[in-house]
Amino acid sequence: MKSIPKKKIIEALKDQQSIFGDYLFEEKLPKPKTRYDEIPEVIEVVREPADETENLFELSEDWQNAKSLDELNLLIKDCTKCVLHKNRNNFVFGSGNPNAEVMVIGEGPGAEEDKQGLPFVGRAGQLLTDILKAIKFERDEVYIANIVKCRPPENRTPLPEEMETCIPYLKKQISLIQPKMILCLGLTAAKGLLRKKESLTALRGKFFDYEGIKVMVTFHPAALLRNPNWKKDCWEDVKKFRKMYDEIIK
Repeated sequence: MKSIPKKKIIEALKDQQSIFGDYLFEEKLPKPKTRYDEIPEVIEVVREPADETENLFELSEDWQNAKSLDELNLLIKDCTKCVLHKNRNNFVFGSGNPNAEVMVIGEGPGAEEDKQGLPFVGRAGQLLTDILKAIKFERDEVYIANIVKCRPPENRTPLPEEMETCIPYLKKQISLIQPKMILCLGLTAAKGLLRKKESLTALRGKFFDYEGIKVMVTFHPAALLRNPNWKKDCWEDVKKFRKMYDEIIK
């Protein structure tokens, strides 16, 4: 018996549908498999480009390899890692003897420091010079720097995130200078360098350790200008500082 082509059957059913309104169900036979059907489907994964800005600064932190203070200053003086850079006139890196046995660390630049680009050059700076002389240190004999290197607006206390951003620069300065002793001026300097949370009253006049370096905390000169009654306590602190220094360098 001769078989009827599938095409003819479908055409006949379509005719039936057009006449009688019957629903036509056209069965679709499965497509014959080929040898290529066994190959798993390749899904193309489009990878988003890495966020280059996320680690840009980390990758370009050449300052960490600086071999001198001058080189370090050159590499970080245009820093824009925190908001303090927006209103600065000058980046206040620090000044003094690059081989100093004593470092003095303050809070941050004031108006005069921002103008001149040097630390402690205003009234508080003059008082600091007098304090150092009183314990037989010349200003150019020590090295002076701050926790942050750009002036906070209205001389406010640096915010924690601003301090965290700038502290690595200070630590690099310390590692290059390798002082035998550090004098922290005020609570902000103590908090930034020593990670202390106690009050200034609890911290001042005592010795702490920073990577094998003896550190003392005392009043900031600006605080002494506002409260001259504290000068006596500061004098007692710095005398202890000098005595310890003399013992260390023997």
